[in-house]
Parts: sequence; structure tokens; C-alpha cells
Amino acid sequence: MKRIPLICLTLLVMALHAMAQSAEIQYLSGTGSDDTVNWQFSVPPAVMPVNGRRSPCPPAGNYKALVNMTTGSQKIVSVEKSAVCINIVFRYLLHGKEKSEHRFEGVMTDATVKVNGVSAGPTHRGAFYAFKYDISALLQYGSSKNLLEVTVAKHSANESVNAAERRADFWLFGGIFRPVLLEALPQQHIEMLKVNAGADGVLHADMQLNTSSATQITMQLYDKDLHKVGGLQTTPVHGASLQLKAKYEGLRLWSAESPTLYTAEFSLRDNNKVIHTIRQRVGFRTITLKQRDGIYVNGVQMKFKGVNRHSFRPESGRTTSRTISIEDVLLIKEMNMNAVRMSHYPPDGHFLDVCDSLGLYVMDELAGWHGNYDTETGTGLVKEMITHDVNHPSVIMWANGNEGGHNKALDHLFPELDPQQRPVVHPWQLFNGIETQHYREYNYGIANYENGKEIVMPTEFLHGQFDGGHGAGLEDYWKRCGTIH
Repeated sequence: MKRIPLICLTLLVMALHAMAQSAEIQYLSGTGSDDTVNWQFSVPPAVMPVNGRRSPCPPAGNYKALVNMTTGSQKIVSVEKSAVCINIVFRYLLHGKEKSEHRFEGVMTDATVKVNGVSAGPTHRGAFYAFKYDISALLQYGSSKNLLEVTVAKHSANESVNAAERRADFWLFGGIFRPVLLEALPQQHIEMLKVNAGADGVLHADMQLNTSSATQITMQLYDKDLHKVGGLQTTPVHGASLQLKAKYEGLRLWSAESPTLYTAEFSLRDNNKVIHTIRQRVGFRTITLKQRDGIYVNGVQMKFKGVNRHSFRPESGRTTSRTISIEDVLLIKEMNMNAVRMSHYPPDGHFLDVCDSLGLYVMDELAGWHGNYDTETGTGLVKEMITHDVNHPSVIMWANGNEGGHNKALDHLFPELDPQQRPVVHPWQLFNGIETQHYREYNYGIANYENGKEIVMPTEFLHGQFDGGHGAGLEDYWKRCGTIH
């Protein structure tokens, strides 16, 4: 494979220490398109940059594959001996002190990972989903250097992945397009957390634990000024699964109009000793689907006026940044919209973080377009998507594929994995009592709005190829639908 100096071939050395009570994060890449670092990598000659700029991870999302090819990249890492549980995390870490999750988010399309020449685990297939490897046993600790190798096949060995992603209706940019990091955890830790914070003030927390001696979990809620809300909640630990429930009075609810957030602090304890602490932002709100009536947020029937949004910029390809997310959400809200659809794949974590903070209703979507993931592959990707996004109050519904790319065998996973029981739609179909047909003739669409029996939510209804002028009918739809629930 020919080595091409698209960016400076520099090896960076980074140290990682394990903290006693919380995970410590070390980026092996930059944090976004406005914060980049150099990796050593090799690419074949049939690769074209969007505009000559690089993005935070090699080979970045701003390089387009013209033929089927693979790309290898390397990085040297130094890890301290005190780190007892290490994950290689291919994901975008949310900024701030309130969240520290572990994944590997954004590699198109198949990613094979080695540490010091040894496989870190099975090849991951699927471009937009967070995944991780526990590489604790593969590291050389102390002053030794560790070699991380990632090989990315831009076309998947799984044909259903190619059908769902590489033949989908969006631009294809292969490579590692979202940041990569290491996460050091205490040996005993909270492995996974799912919350359901309802409009009734009840907070449910479901947790998976990695522990042998912990005796209890505590939870303390804080407001935006870090003032305590309610008392300390305590639940004994019996096994790897745990549920915690508490009710709070006088809370401000979360909505797109009033996006009030709280922070729940969870601590795993061995008697009085804190073993591991994580902090999770939560928004108290309830989503209810009433058949032949509408979708309610906190008991109020909603009219969703929104737009489809891709994770893409001309300057940096599919690699974005928190700044870009803020700009996009503010632009959508300035257009008097309250909703956004993730077309046609899950977004960067920071985009959902901004939707939580600024207030925007989100339809989060599994990839697909006429082709869909097979059931085995799709099952794993649905689990990764929901685990990654489940705690965001802005996410109010899920979409299983797009325009015929729906594997109906995956539908049961959404209510099984989501404690909030958000509605599920099939964009372009009538499913679950929600009519989402695309590009219907105007009079037919308005007749459905005014006289139809189902909830009408056209997830695509104005398109430059079909509407006669790139949004020429927007005012008509806006006026007619503005009075219809």
C-alpha cells in the first residue's frame, strides 16, 4: 500500500492514569474539525480531499473513496501502570464535567483494531455507531509504548451494511471521522446507565455494574447552579443489574420551549468508600403517543415543525464540531422550527448535547435506504445507537431506517431497550399509527392533514428535485398546517 503524506506523519505520545473515583479520558485524536492532531497513516492513491484540509481523525471524513479500498493508521500510546481497566473508545466524548461515556463513534465502514499487534476484538461493521474494546490485557504498562493499529475497509464485508449505508441517499466519506480516545476506569465501575425522568418528577435509573464488593449505589440530583435537589437516594447492590427510583417535587420540566436540565450524580460505594462516580444530565419530560390523536410532550399536544439535518460541512466533510452543532441548532430555532430529524444515521454526541441544552425535539434514526441491515448486524447497531443516545431528553422518537430500508424484525428492540418507551416510526411508511409518507402531492397531503384518521408527519415533504423551486411550497404548508394538530 502506497504511503501518501496527506498530513504530517507525527507520532504523539500520551499518558493515561486511572483515577480512584471517576473515569479519566485521554484523546488519541482531536475533539472536532476545529481541533485536529496528526496521526501516521497510509492511504492508497485513489483518495480525494474535499478541499485539502484535514479533520481530527485519520484518515478523516474529508477524504472520499473512489473505489473499494482499505486504509491503515497507527498511533503510539503510553499508559501508566495504575490504569486497571482500559477501553479503546472510538466515539465523540461530550464536553463538560457532567458526562463521561465510553465508545468508538464514527468509522466508515468496517474497523479492525489491533493493540501491540494483537486483535482487540471482532471487526466492527457499521459507520455511525459507538463501539469500544476493553484492551486492558493487551497493554504494556509503565514506560513502555503501545502501538494502536486501525484498519478501515470503506466497503463492508457484510453486504447488508453496504445496502443500508454505502448505497444510501447521502454522501459517502470513508475513514475515521469522529474522535478516538482511551478511557481508564476503576476496576469496579458503573458499566451502563439508562435514565427515565418523567413529567411526574419520578426518576428511574437502570444500571449495569462491574463490581465484586460494592455495597450500594447513591444518587443526588442537582440543579443548573449545582444546588442539591431532594435528598440523597441509596439502593443496596445485589448483583450486576440495579434499579433506582426517586420522586422529586417542584421541578421545572424539559421541553423545546423551556429546556431545563438537571444533573444526577451516581456513586458506586463499598460501605462509605466511593469506588466510582458518574454524572448524567437529565431532563424531566414525558412523551406520549395517542393513536388517531397526536404526540404529547408533558401532556401538551405537539405540532412538530422541523428539518432534516446531515452531519456534514463542505470544509471538513463528515467531521464536525461542537461549535458547528451550536450553529446548526440555533439556525433551526431561528427559523421558528422546534424539531429535527437525523437523516439518515445517528449524529455526533455533541449535537444531541446541544439539542438538550438549547431545546430541540429530535428524531434519531437507524441508517437504511431501500436496503436495510440484516437482523444479526442490525440488532447490534440498534443496541449501540440506543445505548449511546438513550439519556438525551431531546430524543423523543426513533426511526427504524429510511424509505424502505426498514428491517421490521428490529422493531421489537426499541421498546425493549428504551426505558422511556419513545414512539418508533418508519419514515416513508404508515407505521405505528403515524403517516410519514414522503413527497405526496400537495392537495393529497393537505387532505390527509385535515380529514385523515392517522397522525400525519411527513418526514420529507419539500425537496429541491420535486417541489418546483427548493422550498417554494413551504409557506403554503406552514399556513395550512399551523392550525392543525
